[in-house]
Amino acid sequence: MTAIRSIETTRCASAWGAVALVLGLAFSVGTPAQTTSTIPANALARAYGGGWACVYGYREERGACVPVVAPANGYVSASGTDWECNRLYRKANDGCAPIVIPEHAFAEDSAYGRGWLCEQGYRATGGDRCVAVQVPANAYASDSSYGSGWKCERRFVQTNDACEPLLLPANAMLDTAGDSWTCHRGFVKRTGMCAPVEVPPNAFLDSRGAGWRCERGFQAVGARCTALVVPANAHIGYSGNDWVCHDGYNKEANACLASSARVTSR
Repeated sequence: MTAIRSIETTRCASAWGAVALVLGLAFSVGTPAQTTSTIPANALARAYGGGWACVYGYREERGACVPVVAPANGYVSASGTDWECNRLYRKANDGCAPIVIPEHAFAEDSAYGRGWLCEQGYRATGGDRCVAVQVPANAYASDSSYGSGWKCERRFVQTNDACEPLLLPANAMLDTAGDSWTCHRGFVKRTGMCAPVEVPPNAFLDSRGAGWRCERGFQAVGARCTALVVPANAHIGYSGNDWVCHDGYNKEANACLASSARVTSR
């Protein structure tokens, strides 16, 4: 019996050893260690996270590091994994083609776009030339590289390709931009004109001059100012157009009732 138990113990130990060997081999095959033999030429092991990266001037391609070849009039980019064209050149057909700058244009210092802008007074058309901006009457050339290239003089407004006079109604003046108008103080815009502000009795024009406020002791009710009815134990508030209860009193409806916590004088 002892011999049989010994044989069974030996068989179990052998079986577990075989399993451990298979698992060890599988682990070693699935996750190879990063050694100098697994890092390709022209690459370095990453300082963090494992793996490797190609050195400057090379890029990864199918598990290897191949050189970045810059074409004529090009250079290896700052990243080291690609190339860019020199100024006055743009990428075209795996190379760098010269930018053709039309008449009345100048080269821009951006690595993107078409590579040129029209001079002041000209606009790009057709994608490859600059034509003179036609400034209409009562307008002047603008210094922007975009848009129509011109702006209307003060008191004129743009209508399609022309500048039409701005019609000012009575009691109005030009605004700061000069292409619109605002009403004088005491008047308000209404259906294309400046209508007078109707100030009711016991009121005055506000700071903007386009509205009104009630005097102290009055409150606005619709389009008029009515006198405040201040109840006992109350006073006119900070705004001057409402009332508040004295300390120790609470507002209820239109009255001030004594608070239960009110301090009485002795």
